[in-house]
Amino acid sequence: MLTRGVWRDHTAFFSGSLIPFLAVVHPPVSRLGEQLTPFVMDRLYNSVVQPPSMSKGAKMTLPKIASSQITPKHIYQTRRRFLKTAGLAASAAFLAACGVPTQTQSPRPTAPSTAAPDIARSDELGNQANSYQEITHYNNFYEFTTDKEKVAELAASFATEPWKIEVGGLVENPMTFDLDALRRLGREERVTRLRCVEAWSMVIPWEGFPLNRLLKQVAPLSSAKFVRFQSIYDPDRLPGQKSPWYEWPYIEGLRLDEAMHDLSFMATGLYGEALPPQNGAPVRLVVPWKYGFKNLKSIVRIDLVTEAPTSLWMAAAPKEYGFYANVNPEVSHPRWSQRSERRIGELKRRQTLPFNGYGEQVASLYQGMDLQKNF
Repeated sequence: MLTRGVWRDHTAFFSGSLIPFLAVVHPPVSRLGEQLTPFVMDRLYNSVVQPPSMSKGAKMTLPKIASSQITPKHIYQTRRRFLKTAGLAASAAFLAACGVPTQTQSPRPTAPSTAAPDIARSDELGNQANSYQEITHYNNFYEFTTDKEKVAELAASFATEPWKIEVGGLVENPMTFDLDALRRLGREERVTRLRCVEAWSMVIPWEGFPLNRLLKQVAPLSSAKFVRFQSIYDPDRLPGQKSPWYEWPYIEGLRLDEAMHDLSFMATGLYGEALPPQNGAPVRLVVPWKYGFKNLKSIVRIDLVTEAPTSLWMAAAPKEYGFYANVNPEVSHPRWSQRSERRIGELKRRQTLPFNGYGEQVASLYQGMDLQKNF
């Protein structure tokens, strides 16, 4: 029984199972794994591990996979192994109809990588960091596109110099930080986990400085209770900002005590290199105990305010995205569970940890709060 596929703009949510369709035996199983993109692989994998309910008489609708989405074998070999293990395959006719290259078609070549070498790094739990290639070629950055695999290409020519961040609002010393001033705030490495609200994750070796180091320089007033962050707004350079579905620019916020916590971080680098445009250059927010959408990119303004800011995602879908956005496996997204996640590059899903594993450091910030209500 097949169910209708529902492909949403933000989550590409997939409500049907591909397994019955892909149960057709077809010899080039390994090629299938090499040709399918992470977007499709996520849907395939989640349909096996967390099969949704099925309704009678419904039909499946699949999007075409453009040849530009084909990615090389060395990046997605773990997904290929998953398909082998699960015994999934599809007929050549199906692949051709969906735009996936068959044996007679060749994937589009990719440009040689100029990425930094992957020096072994791991987080405090012993989880190995994802590769530079994975981190820089699987990105949510709606200012460019909703396609995770096209962000790097579209962002390649995005100029990030000169740049400045204006910091003001309820502070004693309003300041403007250019790139040199940001560099003077220091550069340390932190290997932290990134948990996307879409139930995938990475381990990333960021470089940068604690957010509180910047905030202390402007001296927040006692009336300041929240911090409002704003990303760049430039539709001429950021084609995604021409979309009418979102209230641009991208806005996010933290409580002041969250922002002053030592884990809140301003990232300016990655793997010992300057932060690439697709990852939020030249400076982005990293709050590792919250879902990834809180970590806005390419920041141009920070204001200390009295009221909690309404973020882009709160405005777009207030019943799905709350202000706090703490990683919480006990609070499901309205359309999927948050109990588990797929680490990019791994076969099996892993259990999601409360506060993304940082509960010992940050749980006290929310003592006495109803985290079901304050999601």
